Amino acid sequence: MVKAALPQIEPLPGRPVILEPDAAGRFGVKILREPGFYYRLWRSGTPGAVGRCVGLHLGGVGPWEVRDPLPMARQGYYRIEKLPLQVPLDADGDGRDDVVELRRQPTFSALNPALPMDVEDGAVFLPDRATYELLAHRDDFPGAVGVREVKFLVSEVDGPRPKLHFLNTRTRRYHFDFARSVLGFARDRDYWDGLSLFNEITYFTNTRRRFLAGSLVYHPHVTRPGRAPGLYAVEFWPADPVAEKFVREAVELVSASAPFIEGGLAYHAASETQRALQDLEKEAYDVSSVPRVTTEELFSEVSYSLLNSGVAFGRLRLVQGPEVLSARDIPVFRTLPNDLTRVAGVISSTPQTPLSHVNLKARQNNTPNCYLRGAENDPSVAALLNKNVRMEARSDGLFLREATAAEVEENLEKLRPSSPQKPVRDLTRQRIERTNALAFASARAFGAKTANVAEMARWLPQNTVPSGHGVPFYFYVEFMRHNGLDKSAQALLADEGFRTDPVRRERLLRDFRKLIRQAEVPVWIYQALDTVTAAHSPGTTLRCRSSSNGEDLPQFNGAGLYDSYTHRPASDGHLANTVKQVWASIWNYRAFEEREFNRVDHLEVAMGVLIIPNFDDEKANGVAVSRNIFDSNWRGTYVNVQLGEALVTNPDPDVVPEEFLLAALLGAERYEVQYIRFSSLVPRGTTILSRDLAFTLADRLRLIEQRFRSLYGKSSDPNFAMEVEFKLTPDQRLVIKQARPFED
Repeated sequence: MVKAALPQIEPLPGRPVILEPDAAGRFGVKILREPGFYYRLWRSGTPGAVGRCVGLHLGGVGPWEVRDPLPMARQGYYRIEKLPLQVPLDADGDGRDDVVELRRQPTFSALNPALPMDVEDGAVFLPDRATYELLAHRDDFPGAVGVREVKFLVSEVDGPRPKLHFLNTRTRRYHFDFARSVLGFARDRDYWDGLSLFNEITYFTNTRRRFLAGSLVYHPHVTRPGRAPGLYAVEFWPADPVAEKFVREAVELVSASAPFIEGGLAYHAASETQRALQDLEKEAYDVSSVPRVTTEELFSEVSYSLLNSGVAFGRLRLVQGPEVLSARDIPVFRTLPNDLTRVAGVISSTPQTPLSHVNLKARQNNTPNCYLRGAENDPSVAALLNKNVRMEARSDGLFLREATAAEVEENLEKLRPSSPQKPVRDLTRQRIERTNALAFASARAFGAKTANVAEMARWLPQNTVPSGHGVPFYFYVEFMRHNGLDKSAQALLADEGFRTDPVRRERLLRDFRKLIRQAEVPVWIYQALDTVTAAHSPGTTLRCRSSSNGEDLPQFNGAGLYDSYTHRPASDGHLANTVKQVWASIWNYRAFEEREFNRVDHLEVAMGVLIIPNFDDEKANGVAVSRNIFDSNWRGTYVNVQLGEALVTNPDPDVVPEEFLLAALLGAERYEVQYIRFSSLVPRGTTILSRDLAFTLADRLRLIEQRFRSLYGKSSDPNFAMEVEFKLTPDQRLVIKQARPFED
């Protein structure tokens, strides 16, 4: 057996020389050419075997260097043929000789027996990146937003000469439509009958498979040591269990028909179905020439990722700690903040997930947000720090240029609502109520957070939603009036320096919150809260959650604007002390800035409080959305979850949450799991949520979305989705602790 480090080559006039492997592990051969001949390089696994043609050259005079498109397997042999130009052979067996096809590239391919086609339909050969991009469209994949994709279809994959067709994915979006319109498959059948037949011999089978449908996905911001940036990943429908022999055929054909990739090609098993099958066929993969990239490798080596696209104008600022920011700033964060006011755009050096508080705010506000590795040291960023800039975040990169102050102001006014907004508050509900006595309609008096939790408890399985108490807006309004704080708020808003100076505004708001926390609580409020404490066992820790009339709404979810607190009787005293902290958070700087930008009447904002038992020793916490955020054509649930109480929405810089998609893709299971990242807090190869728990979570999300779709009057809105926060208790019970419309 010949090891990959020492490939052998049959003797040939021209003194062939084995070239050292490049960074991708691809061996090469160098020979001296002679006029009147052309040359073919063959690779095989055993000596004397015909093998596979992996390189052709028309000949000429002087040296010729050629590399195998793929890395050498564990064992391998190369053979070089020198053939007369006047008596050419046919390497791919398509009836057209090598010389004709070499001279007519890219219309023809000498190593792909597929017939040429009009560029409106696709191609059989991709000589360069420009041709790839001509056929590519942009699409979202789990973990990769807006990347370029060229779909491909291999026909006769079960025969001796499979044929590769690159689809013009701008005009031919679906594999079956291409097979029918361009290849003539099932044209004599009804469309749906033909589609059924196509699916039967293309997906979910490795015994009847005649077609192989896949995608060539370009990840431009993947960086690997010693190699040029960028990776082309061969991927298949996530629920399709494609066997190694078919993966190998696809990779061989793509590598031969897209030589410009030059070692930047790998197979990515994009789902748990494919990862499991790859593990089962490990021995076959280990001796094949198929380069592979794992999900962990693919997304851990990303140098740039787009979270929310868009254009912004503002002052570019490097933020290294607590700083006062405004809607005229574009911060460059080394670490993600625990809270964030309204800003013009965001650039972070720390990777984010789509459900981070920072990105939820970016989606809500339609502001650009991206991750750029080492952003503060990037030349395009460093050169413009502390200057007004135009920021454009796109899937293919971050683009900055200097801007004027006038551009900043003009853009800011375009984004703001044109008229004031007055939030609804019902002050007729004047008692603390148990959540089992409340429902969706209670939001007008108790806030959407309290009302939605109460609503879910009415129809989700028992113990899925915590029960507790709702404190209505009336308590906050009367507390403020009792202490004259409503008048203080009016005076604050009238202060000229408060209105014009962000630093002064932040300081005065901080002082005002302190006044609220120290203010006297009316006796009747103390007595009402005593009934809440008495409803629980002595010493019970309670979670007091913000539930204002300015959050968890269909057009404004207010994620992260207000604060919730855990009440521990031994250290915090009366429950009223913790409730006052929640009330005071109405006057957070970030919340004020958001309301001011949206022209919300601050004096009409009121805070309710949802009081529920605190979850101690939780095994996991997470956030999930009842939508496939990467492909709206397929129902799904997107999940972020982390071990214990480690934050998901604002993680520490070195802590990575588990991130995955559950999608209904017509596979063997009702959901296909596609992991994007695995938690850094659990052993490699393990997950936080078991498959059964993940499926249960997706089922619950579907119920929640269906119910609230009707309640919010969104039955005909295909984009409506719900976002939930959940916990996993020590006894492996999923608890939904919050639900709100997903802002996208």
